[in-house]
Parts: sequence; C-alpha cells; structure tokens
Amino acid sequence: MYMSSELGFSKTQIGLVLGCFGLGAVCGSWLGGWLTDRFGNFKVQAISLMAVIPLFLVLPAFTTFEGLAPMIFLLSVVADTFRPANSVSVARYAKPENITRAYSLNRMAVNLGFSIGPALGGFLATISYHWIFYGNAIAAGLACIVFIYFFKNRKPNVTTKETSEDTKKEKNAYRDGLFIIFNILCCLFSMAFFQLLSTLPLFYKDVYRLDSTQIGLLLGFSGFVIVVFEMVLVHFVEHRFTVRQIMVWGTAITSIAYFMLNIDFGLIWLYMSMFILSTGEMLTLPFMATISIKRAGLHNQGAYMGFNSLAFAAANIVSPYLGTYLAEHYGYFTLWTVAGSLLLLASGGFQFVITKMKI
Repeated sequence: MYMSSELGFSKTQIGLVLGCFGLGAVCGSWLGGWLTDRFGNFKVQAISLMAVIPLFLVLPAFTTFEGLAPMIFLLSVVADTFRPANSVSVARYAKPENITRAYSLNRMAVNLGFSIGPALGGFLATISYHWIFYGNAIAAGLACIVFIYFFKNRKPNVTTKETSEDTKKEKNAYRDGLFIIFNILCCLFSMAFFQLLSTLPLFYKDVYRLDSTQIGLLLGFSGFVIVVFEMVLVHFVEHRFTVRQIMVWGTAITSIAYFMLNIDFGLIWLYMSMFILSTGEMLTLPFMATISIKRAGLHNQGAYMGFNSLAFAAANIVSPYLGTYLAEHYGYFTLWTVAGSLLLLASGGFQFVITKMKI
C-alpha cells in the first residue's frame, strides 16, 4: 500500500521489491545459521536487532524503485539472520522434554505480534506511512534492550557434552540427504499454506464480496485460534502420538481446509475452514522445528535451523506469484484443488522421510 499510494510504484515494481524482500529472507536465513554456529545465538540475535534500527530509520529516504529495492533486500537479510539464532536459543534454553512446547510458546508470541502489528500499522499509517518504519525501529530497540537485559549472563541448558570426535561425526545440514528431502517437503507445505497471506484474502473479496473489515476478522480469527489452543493441543498430542503421526495428519488436515473452499456454504463455512487450517498449522509448524533441532548436533544447530528457515523463505518468494497466477488464469477452484493436493503429497512425503530419519 505504501509503495502503491505513497510512492506511485507500478504493480510490477511492487512485485519486484517484494521479491527482493523474499530473496533477502533466503540469504538471511542461511547467513543467520552460519553466524550462529560460529559466534553463538546471543550475539547474532543482539546484533540483528541493533542493526535493523538504523535501516528502518533511513528507509523513508529511499523513494525510488532503484533505491528502495536494494534497501529492502538489505533490511530483510539483516532481520532474518535473527530467525535461526532465535530458533537455536529456544532449544538451548528449554528442557529437552519441553522443546516442542517451547517452540509453540515462541509461535504464540509471534502470532500475538501478528494480531497486534497490522492494526497498529494501520493506525500509524493514518498519521504518516513513515511512522510505520519509525515504529518498527522503536519496537526493535525495545526488543533489543529487553533481550540483552534478560539473556546477557544467562547460561543455556546444555544437557549433553559432545567430544571433538562427536563433532567430527556431525552431518553437514546442506549435505544431509534426508534433511534436504524434509526441507523440500516443508517448502511444498509452505507454498500451499502461505496462500493464507496472499490469495485467500483475494478469494474472500472476489468470490464472497467481503469487505476489508470482514476479511480482517477472518484472518484475525486464525491468530486467535492459535493463541488460545496451540499450547493445549501440542501438550495433548505430543505424548500420545509420534512426531511422524502428528506431521502426517497435521498436513492432511491442512489440505482439508483448502478443499472445503471449493464448496460454498456461506460465511460460517469460511470460519470452519479457517479453524481447520489453523489446526493443521498448530500440528505441523512446531514439530517441523523440533525435527530440525533433533536432527542437528550440538555444534551445527544454527545450520540446521537456518536451512529449515530457508525452506520457508524460499516458499514465500514463489507462493504469492504461483497462487495469483493460478487464480487469474484457471480460477480459484483449480487453485484450492492444487493447494490441497500439494499438501496431501507433502503428507505422504513426511510419512516416508520422518520414518527414515527415525525421529
């Protein structure tokens, strides 16, 4: 909206800038994993939070396409180095038996921010679009202060001591065949799931003629469901089912939500579909992080979490384009059928690869 109404960019230019954002996320995910294994998760998180502050502050000065695109790429690289380091720190500070619940708690915090952020951003935009960037700089500064205060001298819960011989036996994340397959499946899952953020709102608008308020409520309902139910659901399933079973069924449940969109039973049906989509998300995303951290050794957790983050970032680049292309040229029925089928394919793939990984 900022690039369209304030800067007057064309749709092609907007798409390219957003592509720079996604490409930066891919590079940042890899870089964050690499840096974490060499300098530790605390330093990487602190430096990332500090480094994005000046970038947000100067961003309003770049008003041309040629200036904004590389700045968005740089901002995304710096910001996304935080993610792998943050994922590793969750594993380091949580007790081994609580890792999945710890990732769920981390996701709950993200979803709370996702619920508040757009509304706050909309309010700031009524004052000036520049205040969105200034607000982000302030938020990053506050997060940095709180993070350093609580974690500067805090020792992680390292429960296993590995010898130098153990370190030599650790796999390279980018040469671990089964983990590569696992991340490809995560990417396929994300390509379908991320339609939630791109084509699904357009579907609500074009087919059901919902206004922006109704669409906002539907999307907000997803965040509400996750915040209220995820910790309870994860606690219920993690000791009753294997990780493989949870991943397989969670992905299959997500596919049902998209297939439901091909049937028109009104607004309540859309809320039911969103509830099922959120349930599938709650059953899969926390356990993806758990599988990644358990596959890693003590000294290459950053690389494994970075590779897993990279799978999501890569999906975020191609997902909006593929989704809008299918919707525009073949219709929403085809889009939801393809998305649901892709998730069923991923579900079968998880059945195979997680069995082989013996997690």
